[in-house]
Amino acid sequence: MYTFSSKLKTFAFVMMALGLVGIAFGFLTAPKTIEDVEKILADSHHGGHHTEAVAHESHDEHAAVATHHEEAKTETVVADSLKTENDTVAAAAPVVADHHDNHKAEAAHGHDHAGADAHAEHQEHLEHVLHQLQNKPWAALYVACIFFMLISVGVLAFYAIQWAAQAGWSPVLFRVMEGITSYLLPGSIIFFILLVASGMHLNHLFVWMDPEVVKHDELIQGKQGFLNVPFFLIRAAIFLAGWNLYRYFSRKNSIAQDNANDDSFYKKNFKLAAGFLVFFIVTESIASWDWIMSVDPHWYSTLFGWYVFASFFVSGITTIAFVTLYLKSKGYLEHVNTSHIHDLAKFMFGISVFWTYLWFSQFMLMWYSNIPEEVTYFITRIENYKLPFFGMLALNFVFPILILINTDFKRLSWVVVMAGLLILTGHYIDFFNMIMPATVGDQWFIGVSEIGSLMFFFGLFIVVVFTALTKAPLLAKRNPLIEESKHFHY
Repeated sequence: MYTFSSKLKTFAFVMMALGLVGIAFGFLTAPKTIEDVEKILADSHHGGHHTEAVAHESHDEHAAVATHHEEAKTETVVADSLKTENDTVAAAAPVVADHHDNHKAEAAHGHDHAGADAHAEHQEHLEHVLHQLQNKPWAALYVACIFFMLISVGVLAFYAIQWAAQAGWSPVLFRVMEGITSYLLPGSIIFFILLVASGMHLNHLFVWMDPEVVKHDELIQGKQGFLNVPFFLIRAAIFLAGWNLYRYFSRKNSIAQDNANDDSFYKKNFKLAAGFLVFFIVTESIASWDWIMSVDPHWYSTLFGWYVFASFFVSGITTIAFVTLYLKSKGYLEHVNTSHIHDLAKFMFGISVFWTYLWFSQFMLMWYSNIPEEVTYFITRIENYKLPFFGMLALNFVFPILILINTDFKRLSWVVVMAGLLILTGHYIDFFNMIMPATVGDQWFIGVSEIGSLMFFFGLFIVVVFTALTKAPLLAKRNPLIEESKHFHY
């Protein structure tokens, strides 16, 4: 039986405590009023928005001067006409005077109207930035929360695949996978609370939840049959409940198989895994549309579900490798050998290539078609998120390929750890790129909120996973394929 190290437990709780402080700091320091935003923008952009306001005023003054010149020309023409037609002066003077006064009034009204428009536009911009900056701690929390939760979902899918395929190499790793998937329950609860908070308008993460926005947006109005808060939350509850129920029963059957006299629980898990994978394929795609793609409700991609799946699937496999190597270093999992590590590294390599294929297919087809509704998604990320956008591509494709392409390297623990750190970092940034541009715009930076959120969920992940590992033996001893897995070599 595994014993949770006191040092690791202390480290995890310290991470959670520091993370909570960072999260609280992010919410407390978020701007509360438009005046706060004006101060922030003045400090960060050196008065950029004040310059914009001055430009509006200069434009208005120029228009006023032009109006004055026109008035002067009109007066000259009228004066010449009065000199040549003295017999009509008495009748014409009141008319000209009235026309002159009306013209001046119209010009003054136009000047006031232009100034009011400029002021309203400036206020609207400040309110938009206020929403973005208020979104920032929410978005940081959301990205970290969904990232760690989906890691456990990726491991759950990999675990189900092993059962359905009746794989002979992986049963010695089953308890590691079951430990990691234990995070799914607390992760799902926190995530669902965040979704409910969005539905209650405590943040502006999902713009389609704002009635004022929907009122003036015909495209979102056309999607209201699907994108509405009650249906959105119902779908989320069904997806999360289904995934958690599969995890509960598969874990229960797996442990029961240890003390069984036959393979009945093994057969139950085989059938359960096959059914779950059908459910998962459908629900994962819809969940990716709901929880990630709908933050950009004007944009869609037909392969987005696969793209998101590849991202958290490779992250989950990498996490299996990390936990396995950690337990090996502490003297556990004596039956796990370099061939098992090699297989995990092969999956890390292969799914990284698959993710890159999906990324390129999505980007290239949309960029080449040059359809505004599609290409805008990438333009905003390339212009405002250039470093994370292209840096993520290097972390998720270039470096893992260079590091793991060699067969011998896949058997070296330190190489797998190095590649894994790059993969996990890169895919966190991938989720960052998918969420942040639509929620905080160009007001992004990796700050206290982002670091604090990562620290909290990382600490929570460690506590839940390693506590679960202490609840059952680390070897699924009665699994029919366990002997094949113990002696797995090639």
